[in-house]
Amino acid sequence: MTTADSQNDLTDNISVFILEDEALVAQDIALRVQRLGYDVAAIRHAGDTAIRYLEIHTPDLILCDINVRGDIDGIAVAEYVRDHRQTPLIYITALSDRVTLDRAKRTLPYGYIVKPINTFDLLSAIEIALHKHSAELDKLSITKEKIEKISVDHISDREYEMLTDIIAGLTNDQISEKRHIAVTTVKYHIRHLLNKMDAKNRNDALHKIIHLLTQ
Repeated sequence: MTTADSQNDLTDNISVFILEDEALVAQDIALRVQRLGYDVAAIRHAGDTAIRYLEIHTPDLILCDINVRGDIDGIAVAEYVRDHRQTPLIYITALSDRVTLDRAKRTLPYGYIVKPINTFDLLSAIEIALHKHSAELDKLSITKEKIEKISVDHISDREYEMLTDIIAGLTNDQISEKRHIAVTTVKYHIRHLLNKMDAKNRNDALHKIIHLLTQ
């Protein structure tokens, strides 16, 4: 496991997985993501290695190139995410022809950015995707009582506040500012919340909630 692969486990911040075939472009995207206050869960350059990663890990958001290495392209990866995960996915690609767009749309992405990208476009796409995902979760009528059905211990009021902020797609820094508490305190409460929900990270917790309320 690389440092990026394990980073979200250490910070419990919003984690972004990047699929991009060009290493320099991938690193540029990663730096932009980190400067915007998000964590980079991992970077992969080929479709098959991306799917192997996503079979095990649950990042909070995916940035997905279409034309990647190997026989499995980014759209096929997006199809896997659509069928097996509830993770927001944004395409980042230089391909923008009608056939590609039509095929990509069928995977129900949360956004589409055409290269070359800039940080403002990236921030807008990520915030819109997280907001859309949050709105979808809000429709499930999540309550503290329902969450405790999938928890191994009582959820405190502060921990439930953290959960509502996670659902809203807020970073640790944004939660800190909203709740007027230190970032270290945010991390402390989120870690306890995830432990009580037996969740590996934020998105794993959200998957458990979706499964509970839609089964």
